[in-house]
Amino acid sequence: MRVTVTLACTETGDRNYTTTKNKRNHPERMELRKYSPRLKRVTLHRETR
Repeated sequence: MRVTVTLACTETGDRNYTTTKNKRNHPERMELRKYSPRLKRVTLHRETR
């Protein structure tokens, strides 16, 4: 049930991180605050398809 997802920065659109999630427990899109190297600060990263 675990799938690999890519996290993209909401401000720059860069795909900076990959992680896994369990689709059965969390069917909605994942949102995490992660570090953006281009902006040099923490921004919201959202799961992409």
